[in-house]
Amino acid sequence: MEHKNHAALTPPMGWNSWDCYGAGVTEEDLLTNASYMRDHLKDYGWKYVVCDIQWYEPTAHTTQYHKFADLCMDEYSRLLPAENRFPSAKGGKGFSVIAQQIHGMGLKFGIHIMRGIPRQAVHRNTKILCDGVTARDIAAPYSICSWNTDMYGVDPNAKGAQEYYDSLFQLYASWGVDFVKVDDICNTEFRPNAPYSAKREIEMIRKAIDRCGREMVLSLSPGPATIENAHHLSQNANMWRLTGDFWDDRNALRRMFRRCEMWYRFVGEGCWPDCDMLPFGRLNVGAPDERLTRFTKEDMITVMSLWSLFRSPLMIGANLPDLDDFTLSLLTNRDILALNQHSTDNRPVLCEDDTVIWTCLDGHRRRVFAFFNLKDSDRMIPLPSGLFDANGKTITDLWTGKIENSSNVDYAAVVAKNSATVVRFE
Repeated sequence: MEHKNHAALTPPMGWNSWDCYGAGVTEEDLLTNASYMRDHLKDYGWKYVVCDIQWYEPTAHTTQYHKFADLCMDEYSRLLPAENRFPSAKGGKGFSVIAQQIHGMGLKFGIHIMRGIPRQAVHRNTKILCDGVTARDIAAPYSICSWNTDMYGVDPNAKGAQEYYDSLFQLYASWGVDFVKVDDICNTEFRPNAPYSAKREIEMIRKAIDRCGREMVLSLSPGPATIENAHHLSQNANMWRLTGDFWDDRNALRRMFRRCEMWYRFVGEGCWPDCDMLPFGRLNVGAPDERLTRFTKEDMITVMSLWSLFRSPLMIGANLPDLDDFTLSLLTNRDILALNQHSTDNRPVLCEDDTVIWTCLDGHRRRVFAFFNLKDSDRMIPLPSGLFDANGKTITDLWTGKIENSSNVDYAAVVAKNSATVVRFE
């Protein structure tokens, strides 16, 4: 457990390619965004560059999946980067060259995988790295993903199943991978008659990481994870998703408050329930629905405030070079990011339909409150009577930097419509 937790002592912060490039991300896209992170975000704690789904599929180019496409694979049934999209993978180098370049920027590199073994490996009955065992021997052909045709599940009782997962993570370790997002493994939404059916695969993946000789963050997707599985998730993963894909939709944002209220007790060192990505900036680049985020400035303040007080991992979805000054200012607010990384006693103190208040102690043990206004009009939100004595305190607004002194026991924050105010008392 200590070894697992050490890979993510604080919530991971980085960028993931899915929101802007979908299944079609390229080597150039990864390195361009990594360079931007190095130059503009690294000094604020952002460090992971994560290549999302379909990097092994030569014809992938948008958010759409190609059913039963031919995938790039080695002789041991392990998927490889498509060389037309990742030219440095030629000669069997895999992601090692890209990882080396990203490490050279002082950053860390991550990849997305689907649980299981490629269907084409099973159909061709190719070898795995276990004597006398083939892909067909370890496949669970009825364990399939409802939205992606690439994989079968792995039968955890089959000889060679653990060896197959071990061989995957040995390969990823040789590439220099620091973060692995495993998909189709966390939620019950798509498998209502077999809840948490991939539990044994999670355990095999945990064991494979522990054996591979390289420290890696393990992130599980998609959500919603169920609270009944909180202990198992905490024992095996560093991050697990609380929702399906979170996009720039205000209703989805409002639902997140309830999920955070359910899960905050399970937040801790090496164990980070995951609210999903920050769908800011330019999204779906090159797709028919390419757009700037539908979130308003107020919505984005709400997202950053809730994710930080809850201590969710922070993964930017935008194409980083297209970030505007306002969005960059949100992602580089040191006071807010410090709450995400180093606060304690994080909890909700008021949860109503249109009003939510969270609190925590910052790294210097100063009391912080976040006031969330879910109404369509600006208003004052008071702290519940008797909760905190504000008299004589200096109050700093962590978003605006405004400082005031209180001479009253009670305190009320001014909060813009559909936005948040975060204040520190000292």
